[in-house]
Amino acid sequence: MTKIIFMGTPAFAATVLEGILSDADYQVLAVVTQPDRAVGRKKVLSMTPVKEVALAHDLPVLQPEKLSGSPEMDLLMELDADGIVTAAFGQFLPTKLLNAMDFAVNVHASLLPKYRGGAPIHYALINGDERGGVTIMEMVKEMDAGDMIASSSIAIEETDNVGTLFEKLAIVGRDLLLKTLPEYLEGNIKPVAQDVSQVTFSPNIQPEEERLDWSKTRRQLFNQVRGMYPWPVAHTLWNGERFKVYEAIEVEGDGKPGQVIERTKKTLVIAAGEHALSLQTVQPAGKHKMSIADFLNGSGRDVTVGDQFGE
Repeated sequence: MTKIIFMGTPAFAATVLEGILSDADYQVLAVVTQPDRAVGRKKVLSMTPVKEVALAHDLPVLQPEKLSGSPEMDLLMELDADGIVTAAFGQFLPTKLLNAMDFAVNVHASLLPKYRGGAPIHYALINGDERGGVTIMEMVKEMDAGDMIASSSIAIEETDNVGTLFEKLAIVGRDLLLKTLPEYLEGNIKPVAQDVSQVTFSPNIQPEEERLDWSKTRRQLFNQVRGMYPWPVAHTLWNGERFKVYEAIEVEGDGKPGQVIERTKKTLVIAAGEHALSLQTVQPAGKHKMSIADFLNGSGRDVTVGDQFGE
């Protein structure tokens, strides 16, 4: 039986962990995840999805702010683990720990060398990619730079957003890991170095990237909206306040970028740099998430054709 330390944080990683726990060939000795954080408007302290899975299986959970030099690091070094599996952990692993293992592999939600970094799924959608995927790679002390063990791709549908693509790729990653790891540990797979000339990066989304620039094309704006839904959520300005846009669809229409060009009881169409977007689900400042119809029949009842959204 292969003894593993698992490291991961979001639901993507929780799916991978559940897959490992379902396989009798592996024993998870400990789970390392990010500390509990305050989330939502009410700032409720919440466990990570990986921690929830670990506790449900009575596994030891470690949550260091930084693994290197921590007491948790010392505990991991004392475990008789064969190797480490990580998936969207969010921290670099100390070289000392990597060197102490027979193997250390990462389940990364992109087709490397494309989209190294913490937001590969977001960028795949924002950039309008037609395919996404998962790569199993060896861990090194450089972000997502290890040799590639295996990869698998799927089509990105027009209806996909960050949430749906995370769910799909979590299953792809789980299945690919369970299929690949035995062959890799037996020495039947020779990892392949990444082509450094093809490397691109997907750093965590910054607040300024969430803002909709209405001078962009409708396709760029559509991809930005779905590439940030359900988190961190794209936004624009309305009456000088932040106005979140969760969902929108592409429509025909022309006008000054950011200007309302059609308004009915259930429809709000805003001009882009090329054609327009019809907003579907929104959240005005100080309000709950709502349909565009509820907004137009409530706090947005005075919105009219010619009004301006954005800067």
